[in-house]
Amino acid sequence: MTKIILVRHGQTPWNKDKIFRGSKDIPLNEQGREEARLAGEWLQEETIHAAYTSPLSRSRDTARAIAQHHYVEVQDLPGLTDLCYGDWEGLPLTEVKVNYADLYRQWEATPHMVRFPQGETLAEVRGRAWSAVAKVVARHPDETVLLSAHRAVNKVLIAAFIGLDDSHFWRIGQDTTAVNRFIWTGATWQIISLNDVSHLRGMARGEYVDF
Repeated sequence: MTKIILVRHGQTPWNKDKIFRGSKDIPLNEQGREEARLAGEWLQEETIHAAYTSPLSRSRDTARAIAQHHYVEVQDLPGLTDLCYGDWEGLPLTEVKVNYADLYRQWEATPHMVRFPQGETLAEVRGRAWSAVAKVVARHPDETVLLSAHRAVNKVLIAAFIGLDDSHFWRIGQDTTAVNRFIWTGATWQIISLNDVSHLRGMARGEYVDF
């Protein structure tokens, strides 16, 4: 059985300040690097045969913090790149709520119906990310593979793993460095864990924010 360990990257300054990231290459901040380090230590007893990441540095650095314990090379997997928010990228949430009020309300109510201005839809993200997962599974039969990606990418992938459509986007939580586990039985995907942040229990992190 092929096992997937799907991880979200650690915190960045734009997560903390609620600024839309998307395709912008925003690095981890100090807390994000510590979260990644703790995730790596927590997963060091696992047997991980391969590691793939979104090409963005916040995801790649998180993957490297985990993969270093397993002596595997972290490989870029472009299909895992973050959702492109287009014109929203670099804007704070407070500004988007004012300047794109109607579209933001639609994003909250029916996320699967939204195309971001000059950006992507969730269906497009799901298509490329799910295709990337399929290639990885075919490449690593009966192995455990680490995938490091982003909030939006992870949410649509989790929905695909568990048989939900993208309208359920907001029902899926993804904290920074959340660990999600799935097993391919040859016939279906089994869910082992979702949004597991047990490795962060000792950190003073404040209230969970879905951003």
